[in-house]
Amino acid sequence: MTLTEGSRPGRGVVAADHVSLRRNNLSVVLRHVREMGSRSRARIAADTGLNKATVSSLVAELVERGLLREGLAESERGALGRPGQLVELDGSGVCGVGAEINVDYLAVTALDLSGVTVIERRVPLDVAHLDPETTLDQLAELIRHAVAAVDMRGGQTAGVTLAVPGLVQAATGALKLAPNLGWTEVPVVAAMVERLGHPAYPVRVDNEANLAALAAYAEMQAGPESRSQAGRNQLLPDGKVEDLVLLTGAVGVGGGMVSGGHLLRGGHGFSGEVGHMPVAPAGGTCGCGRTGCWETVVGLTALLNKATDPDDPVRDPSLDVEQRLAEITRRADEGDQRTLQALADVGNWLGIGGAILVNILNPDVLVLGGYFAMLGPWLKESLETAIRDRVIAPDGGGCRVIQSELGFTAAVRGGAQISLDQVFLDPTLVGRSE
Repeated sequence: MTLTEGSRPGRGVVAADHVSLRRNNLSVVLRHVREMGSRSRARIAADTGLNKATVSSLVAELVERGLLREGLAESERGALGRPGQLVELDGSGVCGVGAEINVDYLAVTALDLSGVTVIERRVPLDVAHLDPETTLDQLAELIRHAVAAVDMRGGQTAGVTLAVPGLVQAATGALKLAPNLGWTEVPVVAAMVERLGHPAYPVRVDNEANLAALAAYAEMQAGPESRSQAGRNQLLPDGKVEDLVLLTGAVGVGGGMVSGGHLLRGGHGFSGEVGHMPVAPAGGTCGCGRTGCWETVVGLTALLNKATDPDDPVRDPSLDVEQRLAEITRRADEGDQRTLQALADVGNWLGIGGAILVNILNPDVLVLGGYFAMLGPWLKESLETAIRDRVIAPDGGGCRVIQSELGFTAAVRGGAQISLDQVFLDPTLVGRSE
């Protein structure tokens, strides 16, 4: 058999290697601009080690794909020397969508590549008393609304990531167990893909606390200019955070852990179920069927049981969770003794579990998210005291307690960012056709 020119051994391999190399270099340039800000082509070449001609070609393709854009000239920025045109991140052309299922609400958000919020919605819903099919139907409607908002601005949806409060197998797209929802073995990704009409963009699923931790980590990396004054006051002295533990939740309690800038998932992907640490063996029954789990003494249900009567409106799951917590805050501000005692009790138990986590993981920061963040003024001091008194390392192991400013948006923002991260890893996923 005579080989033709196109069938020479190795030709396809060389071409594939070239494509992979260019894809990698596109990623290097795009991520560099994201991390370092506006740069000239010459500066990008110097910083990345790529030659100038290659960088010019890569930048041109990233501009064509709508991922970078031409910015100011260096002379307009006050730079010295021969002026060059700066390039900067162009976030408007591609968006990631995050969607969350929680015990008493559904939520969705879409972020563009530069982190700007395109749409954000949260709908009160008593999910714990609905079947999975009904809940997924309603979530699909929210996702379609978010994708439509992206389409209306001429953008492309990079992907949708679902956040759920339970044990998740991300590789298969299945929810194994969500005790507080009463869900077991639900193929959430397949079910959502079907409802969305088998879209071109990928659909993923992850644990809501993991996604919230990624959002909190991104929040910690953001510059002080993006924070409120309260947020700036919480920054670490050197501004660096590489290891954190996020505590989040409402009825359920979850934890997400980042170490060295990477999410800790555990050997089988089931890490972070801190709400089921057995801290109060003689306590109440948890949604998981066991007794004494941490969330039975620090979860929102525990707080409401102590602070309110059964017919109190703040127990109504049809009301938005932030409205309900705002009422708790109002009562605490007015000095209601029952509310304050309930907060003190939750704060005490929060400190016991929090100190265990700090002893084991020694994070730079322990971040209060979800309902803990909203009630932080009454919970933070107890947690700090427990860390100081119960952590064996000097000065609480150097751990600081910080209130996240993301509130109940953390998981959906983390989900949107997961989808966008795929674009930074492979910019050829969006824009022009190959």
